[in-house]
Amino acid sequence: MQPLFEKLRSFARDHGRTVAVEGTINFLLPYLLYSLTQKELGDARALMVSSAPPILWSIAEFIRHRRVDAVSLLVLGGIALSLAAYAGGGSVRMLQLREKLVSTVIALVFLGSAAIGKPLIYELARASMKRKNSEELAQFESLRDNKHFRRAMTVMTLVWGFGLLADVAVSVALIYTISIRQYLIVGPILGYSTMGALSLWTFWYARTQRRKGEARRAAAAAASNSG
Repeated sequence: MQPLFEKLRSFARDHGRTVAVEGTINFLLPYLLYSLTQKELGDARALMVSSAPPILWSIAEFIRHRRVDAVSLLVLGGIALSLAAYAGGGSVRMLQLREKLVSTVIALVFLGSAAIGKPLIYELARASMKRKNSEELAQFESLRDNKHFRRAMTVMTLVWGFGLLADVAVSVALIYTISIRQYLIVGPILGYSTMGALSLWTFWYARTQRRKGEARRAAAAAASNSG
């Protein structure tokens, strides 16, 4: 158990501030803004006001990093869809449903990329390595045509696509069964839990596939030497 505690402590030390800021922007401020403005503005307008911090934060982060790659395009797409959703107005429930349109579109992009043989997970991982100038980038790109590697990328892309669609389905059910104030609490928890579970699964699956790949290469080398 000690290594696990060490990893958690290291994560808290390295990313604690970022998690706190993200939680404040995406969870605490929307809830407070809705609670403070709901009586005066009504449900729909208060919900629009509560969406301002996450949208402005996303725009500020994109401007600060000034990058245009697969990850940035997803962020920009999410911002554009969010702004379009709230600019359209409508009933409170429709506003909440339109907010989930972002997740739905991204999920369909994941599934569509897998269907055409260009899994999005590969592009996202490649973009991340490029940003970090990772030494693993050349090795990662060299595996592009490996059938086992491509299958793993496709599986991860499909899991993310269906996982996001499952999040949308549960969110839609919650929107119609609980109050707006309750959803402002439960919704972000569900969203972060989904992303956390998908990220942990991806880490485990990628590590498992990497080990299998190393075992296959070792077996092939042994067979070649014996031959």
